[in-house]
Amino acid sequence: MIIYDRNGNVVPATAMPDKLMRFMYGKKLGRPVLWISARRNSSRLVGAYMNSPFSKGRAYRAVKKHGINLEEYEKQHFRSYNDFFTRKIKPSCRPVDMTPEHLIAPCDSKLRAFPITAVRDYIIKGSPYTVHELLGGDRVCEEYIGGTCLIFRLSVDDYHRYCYIDKGTRSPYRKIKGVLYTVSHVDGLGRNYFKRNSRVYTTLHTENFGDVIQVEVGATLVGRIRNRVSTVFAKGDEKGYFEFGGSTIVLLFKKGMVELDEDIIRNSLDGNETQVRYGSKIGKKIQ
Repeated sequence: MIIYDRNGNVVPATAMPDKLMRFMYGKKLGRPVLWISARRNSSRLVGAYMNSPFSKGRAYRAVKKHGINLEEYEKQHFRSYNDFFTRKIKPSCRPVDMTPEHLIAPCDSKLRAFPITAVRDYIIKGSPYTVHELLGGDRVCEEYIGGTCLIFRLSVDDYHRYCYIDKGTRSPYRKIKGVLYTVSHVDGLGRNYFKRNSRVYTTLHTENFGDVIQVEVGATLVGRIRNRVSTVFAKGDEKGYFEFGGSTIVLLFKKGMVELDEDIIRNSLDGNETQVRYGSKIGKKIQ
């Protein structure tokens, strides 16, 4: 899969799966390691390490490896890897497009768009699923048939906080428990791990785009999806953040609500992703 920026340039893949991931997912001997690492107790242990000072060195190695410009962030020194991973960016470095009818990206990510159908399998990082399965069997998904599904894939080099796409209110959060298997893209392994990931979703009752379902999906060794408790929000308000690990956000729109920018449509039809930034315009309200 190719990743493009908004100018049509190819973006280097800086966070491809490492040898351990390929061993766990691609080799029989790796299955027990995968099973153990995906248990919640293992996730908690890794989380404790990532919150400890012992993990601080990993943060600075990640900065160097992924070319992260720390001058864009509110602080440049970190107590732990998670302190780095959940760092806050300076607002001036992620300006939010506040035009009411403009649809914005909720996060830094690689984006693909799909039409929503009743039976179609959607491929998220090599794993097929239906919207019905993604929402844990909630039949509310039937209201979105004919609409648009946006999949925002966050990798290690991305900013892991996310915002609300419009002004509005939200329904209570619904949590779907699952084994914390990875959502990293590993080619050719032929196994479905994504469906077993823990995820949280809510319906956003937005001013310009109607009812929108937002799903946050945790990944291997991510024990925390941190969402804000407020039920009333403005466009660009921080909704939450992910702790350590690669993650995914999915937005579901009803039919006739949004028109995406041409480059996102074109790249998605070609099977490719478009790199987008937190708060940037990716489409508009259909008048």
